[in-house]
Amino acid sequence: MSLAIPLHLLAAVIWVGGMFFAYMVLRPSAASLLAPESRLPLWSQVFKLFFNWVWVSIVTLLITGFWMIHLLGGMGGVDGVGVHVHVMLLTGIFMMLIFMHVFFNPFKKLKWAVAEHDWIAGRNALTQIRKLVLLNLILGLITIVIGASGRYWPVA
Repeated sequence: MSLAIPLHLLAAVIWVGGMFFAYMVLRPSAASLLAPESRLPLWSQVFKLFFNWVWVSIVTLLITGFWMIHLLGGMGGVDGVGVHVHVMLLTGIFMMLIFMHVFFNPFKKLKWAVAEHDWIAGRNALTQIRKLVLLNLILGLITIVIGASGRYWPVA
């Protein structure tokens, strides 16, 4: 547990913090300062680097999460943990599925559009990524609140 919890938290901070920075800071700055011909290649490169860290975060979250469920739940596994752990697991899986869709669909389209200098297709892909990152950011923030407060919820 002494290793699982810090690794789990670091992975969540890297993923959710990266989305918060990208959405709340980089997106408005790039939109106000850069033309599409500069902005879209920037986003393509930013996502390329950030998404590598998201993959590492996902693997870390899954390994440490199930490790903690096994340790906390004992032989009961998932049945032996609180409802907040079930909610975190559910929202985490949704986040991972949304990310995989982003990675294999609109991000792939963005990379193609940048390579082909198709700024309209690139803008459309980036818009789709932006909406899904916002959804994942909201889910991530909710998951963090649940993880931090869930153990204090009243038990029925």
